[in-house]
Amino acid sequence: MAKIRSVNISEKKGTIKTPIESGRFELNLGLVGDAHSGSWHRMVSLLAEESIEKVRQMGLPELKAGDFAENLTTEGIVLHTLPIGTQLRIGQTLMEVTQIGKECHAGCEIRNKVGDCVMPREGIFCRVLEAGDVKAGDDITIEIEGLKKL
Repeated sequence: MAKIRSVNISEKKGTIKTPIESGRFELNLGLVGDAHSGSWHRMVSLLAEESIEKVRQMGLPELKAGDFAENLTTEGIVLHTLPIGTQLRIGQTLMEVTQIGKECHAGCEIRNKVGDCVMPREGIFCRVLEAGDVKAGDDITIEIEGLKKL
């Protein structure tokens, strides 16, 4: 069963995120109070605990949820294989996958330390379709699977 491992927030862009008990995700905004929230296609970022573990094994065992600036740390679901348009029920919310991966920004601390960063390949981004609260331990279910790449 796929679950939320951590909800993470930051007040400033370019900084790691801090885990919080629960977060409120609003339509056309994302995580309330987060520096990356706003009306765009990358309202919410997700990264799997399994992806973070890969980088821990490369020499950074101290990495924790939020260190890749992800809003939601998940476990039990291979995020980067979900097609664009996939709708996920996460806690009280409904989110839609809008982007897989992103360009790693210059000066990425993780990439500088280990020579690689998983967020550009394995992180995903969503927009909020139905508002609600999300907390660690909440289930993640696929409501509608997006279109497969040809």
